[in-house]
Amino acid sequence: MVQTSWTTAGVFTGPGGVRTDEGGTLTGELTVHTAWASGQAEVKVQYSGTSKWFTLTGSPVPCPSGQESRILHQTVVDAVRAGGGTVLPRRDGP
Repeated sequence: MVQTSWTTAGVFTGPGGVRTDEGGTLTGELTVHTAWASGQAEVKVQYSGTSKWFTLTGSPVPCPSGQESRILHQTVVDAVRAGGGTVLPRRDGP
């Protein structure tokens, strides 16, 4: 099984933060991590400098390739910066 991952630290949330399954809405400085394997991408966030990860609401999502997971990761980072209660954007089809 091939696995690919992407991590971006120091991402400040926009107004309204991001929504997570375990921690509710998070705001402030976060690290965003996307892992891709077997056709799915899973996105988690954590407060920068801590060890506890939270699943971004809507994760995991189908994702056809590692390359597509990189695009998804950047889309999520941009959405976190925009805020507004960010959840994982749905990706339908290849």
